[in-house]
Amino acid sequence: MTAPPDNSRISLEYLQGQPEITIPQPHAGTFRYCIGIFMAFWLGGWAMGWKAATTELLQGTKGPDLFMFFWLGAWTVGGILAMYFLYRLFRPSVPEKIILSYPAMIYDTGVPPLNLSFSFGSQMDIWKKMFQKRRTIEFDSSEIMTLSLREFDSGNRLTIDHGSERYDLAAGASEPEREWLFGILKEHYRI
Repeated sequence: MTAPPDNSRISLEYLQGQPEITIPQPHAGTFRYCIGIFMAFWLGGWAMGWKAATTELLQGTKGPDLFMFFWLGAWTVGGILAMYFLYRLFRPSVPEKIILSYPAMIYDTGVPPLNLSFSFGSQMDIWKKMFQKRRTIEFDSSEIMTLSLREFDSGNRLTIDHGSERYDLAAGASEPEREWLFGILKEHYRI
């Protein structure tokens, strides 16, 4: 099995005789620290507002205030979402892994960093990225046959189908690294 291209961050190791390819996630960039600092200050203001509203609601000097009750509920949900966003912003990434067992291939999607790009195609793309989950998928031999290196204007994509879903392998890798990975997978599974 050939080694990854020069200056590649991809590593190739053997675990129990099976090749395991580790593909690091792309760097999230420093812009996230600016947003993180803003979110921390915002959450400080959120906590003061939440405490003031809770105190007013519990003291109930003017009787039950239905508006304050609903406002506090919405404010609580907003704060929980902001805390999750802050967690997701600073959560360390986990690299992708591909284990070349035979006849199946095991793929661990890893955890990419939260990409704060303003080029999302839709608002749903933002939510998908925000709540993206780590998955481990076992591709059988018929699914491995769907492996394809697709060329686009923006570069190439290495894709594989699993049922009705399509996965991008090595999304954070460079084009030569994806080409190398495609060659290794074709060679190993005799595609």
